[in-house]
Amino acid sequence: MTLRRSDDPLDTYLLRVFCLLVTERSVSRTALRMNQSQPAISASLKRLREILGDPLLVRDKGGMVPTERALTLFSHAKSALAEIERMTGAPESFDPHVSRQDFRIGAPDYLAPVFVASVAERFRREAPQARLTLHSLGPDFDFERSLAEGTLDLVIGNWPEPPERMHLSMLLEDEIVCLVAATHPLARKGMTKEDYHRAAHVVPLPYSLSQRGVIDSVLASMRIARDERVVVQSFTAAPYLLQNTDLVFTTTRHFARFYADLLPLTILPSPIDFPPMRFYQLWHDRNHHSPGHRWIRRLLSDCGRHIGARPGSPAARAADNLEDGEK
Repeated sequence: MTLRRSDDPLDTYLLRVFCLLVTERSVSRTALRMNQSQPAISASLKRLREILGDPLLVRDKGGMVPTERALTLFSHAKSALAEIERMTGAPESFDPHVSRQDFRIGAPDYLAPVFVASVAERFRREAPQARLTLHSLGPDFDFERSLAEGTLDLVIGNWPEPPERMHLSMLLEDEIVCLVAATHPLARKGMTKEDYHRAAHVVPLPYSLSQRGVIDSVLASMRIARDERVVVQSFTAAPYLLQNTDLVFTTTRHFARFYADLLPLTILPSPIDFPPMRFYQLWHDRNHHSPGHRWIRRLLSDCGRHIGARPGSPAARAADNLEDGEK
């Protein structure tokens, strides 16, 4: 039985009912998940409506839908429950070999396939019962909110200036190169800055409206405007469009190498002096001390170090000294 003061009407039971009702959008499914009767959940919904002064769930042709106020309160209720569990729960432990935890990572689609494959291989080996979910990032995706609300555990990105409000550590750094068809006129003789400026380029749509990428930032600082002749929604589509064309795709070496091994493509050194592309993992303070979260962060860092970090590079130091390098 949960105790509460008479002037403090919300208890953990009602918070759990509220969160499940908003998630399930059904009294019967909420009752089933909480091992309660439908009348008990209906009574709790009535009590929640009285306390919060809002219908919370209203009927629609497809069933029940949460009101705007319910959606606004949902993240607060989840955060409150998480804090209560942290205060009252037993000290957390984590054994990856038996864990069934779902790790949710947001990542752009231009991560080197060899890195993603390395993560999946090690994840399956060390945590065979756990689940790994990779969410695609896009310009309309609010990753900071997702980290704060717990719908994502980690986000991988390559911002020139990573968000200061998050913890971060560097995963890997990679050289920026140019990828062209094997039949491209420049495939044999190489590319100059003038060639780069005159070339027709294939470019992806930005995945962040608030952050300009490293490549675009450097080109803008040098006042170089690429002839963006083909624009694609996905990085992974770009290499396939290069075949038998005069298009140039500017990307990272590990990404380029994967597709050059699959398709008739050639990797050329970039004539533009780009800095290394640095990939970070970012997370919210809510997960900073979680044993399971620390495990997945170390796994990602180890994979990044093994596929791309040069000895003594920032990525290598970050992977070797993860705990000291975390912000």
